[in-house]
Amino acid sequence: MNSPQPLRLYVPEPTGRPGHETDFSYLHLSPAGAVRKPALDASPVDTADLAFTLVRVLGEDGRAVGPWAPQPDVPLFKRGLRAMMKTRAFDARMLIAQRQKKISFYIQCLGEEAIGTAHAFAIEPGDMSFPTYRQQGLLLARDDIPLVELICQLMSNARDPMKGRQLPVMYSYRRAGFFSISGNLATQFIQAVGWGMASAIKGDTKIASAWIGDGATAESDFHTALTFAHVYRAPVILNVVNNQWAISTFQAIAGGEATTFAARGVGCGIASLRVDGNDFLAVLAASRWAAERARSNLGPTLIEWVTYRAGAHSTSDDPSRYRPADDWQHFPLGDPIARLKQHLVGLGAWSDEEHERTQEQLEAEVSAALKEAERYGGTLIDGHVPPLESMFEDVYKDMPAHLQAQLRQARG
Repeated sequence: MNSPQPLRLYVPEPTGRPGHETDFSYLHLSPAGAVRKPALDASPVDTADLAFTLVRVLGEDGRAVGPWAPQPDVPLFKRGLRAMMKTRAFDARMLIAQRQKKISFYIQCLGEEAIGTAHAFAIEPGDMSFPTYRQQGLLLARDDIPLVELICQLMSNARDPMKGRQLPVMYSYRRAGFFSISGNLATQFIQAVGWGMASAIKGDTKIASAWIGDGATAESDFHTALTFAHVYRAPVILNVVNNQWAISTFQAIAGGEATTFAARGVGCGIASLRVDGNDFLAVLAASRWAAERARSNLGPTLIEWVTYRAGAHSTSDDPSRYRPADDWQHFPLGDPIARLKQHLVGLGAWSDEEHERTQEQLEAEVSAALKEAERYGGTLIDGHVPPLESMFEDVYKDMPAHLQAQLRQARG
């Protein structure tokens, strides 16, 4: 009998590192239009195959094909393209502002713009989204969220709705159904399920939309949320944004190598889809399907959005240290803005000239908003310091004695 070999652990590695081009064959893509669309009332087990394929609508030629292709709606598609362009323009300008030391920190969603913006068009007023810090597209797709207000939050100035009590990019908009972002990973996932359950208990018609990144699926809150969503058939959309990287950790570390993140939903008895997150039309169609299921008391849906974090994780990150610098140019699902633009050009509803004109208008709009925001209390480089009292105010309705004592001590 042979002696047993020593046991060893397996540590996943990405298929590309600096200086070595990434092999994206691990993604297991499906041709556009090739994946079936199940009936709205399909049982979770009947979606098992959809957790391993990839729902796609836009082909290489820009045409919308297959059963998931939404009905042509040129005005909506143009709004979607503009929302994605606006999101990218906002991110680019805020990144510059951070480098100029006007704001302390920023997180962009470069390459992921289709996910938040298209999803925003699929949910209804009164629904509640529980986002992470890379879903600014949910807000920027709307017309009722002033850019100035967002920038004031980033600057933590006198017009910051959060009064400087949240990190930059951690917005909160109750009127827009945008729950306060948490810096603690995965907490919002289980909160969304609880909110959806509460809506059902009250007999309301509003649904919840939960958001998490691929890395945070390793947190226990993710699995607890799936259990509660399945058991009580909570009216919630469970969004997993698989952008391949959690800070400097490749998605395989969170368990995305031998299976898919969508498969975890099926394993928990939840209808699940794996969708091209860089295809605006696919995101719109899948989000609508999941929202209708939730609103029809058919239970939750888990959607894995396959995309790519084209930029750094944050302004504190340097991705060139752990992956090829030109990775995004080789990502097989392309640029979401370029793909929707190609589709609209093919419909005769868009042109290079209109695209360039829109780009200039959006950049001017963002620049003007930045200048206006700077007038409300200045920026970091102006030496603006909030009043000392703001550390103690609004913690309680009436300031208790121990905080009053601390405030007196701080004043010296």
